[in-house]
Amino acid sequence: MMNRIVLGVIAVIGFFTLTEALTCNSCKVGVLGKCFLNSKVDCTASITNCFTAKAEFNVTDFLSLSTSGCTSDCNNTSGTILGAGYSVTKFCCTTDLCNGASAVQLSMAGALSTALLTSIWSSFML
Repeated sequence: MMNRIVLGVIAVIGFFTLTEALTCNSCKVGVLGKCFLNSKVDCTASITNCFTAKAEFNVTDFLSLSTSGCTSDCNNTSGTILGAGYSVTKFCCTTDLCNGASAVQLSMAGALSTALLTSIWSSFML
């Protein structure tokens, strides 16, 4: 009887330790719905959501930026950058690769422009 209890406890512990981290699509920066630097990332154990976020600037409906990856914060936000108002809408989900991402090929000039936008966007999202 005691052996069954010990084996049951070991099985439960094994189940929880073998649980893999959530895998999400990651897009460092997207413009007009197209992702420029995408990959797949494994979230840390404390992060339980994949997300896709879209930032829209109030001065124009033409330009929108997007990003995706792992998050524990699914709140929408708004604010201003250099006097321009913006709103960020996040969609969160909890299964592997549930935050689909599309990719496009870049030219060298596009890659340099994207690197600059990524730098600005990363500081903006923090």
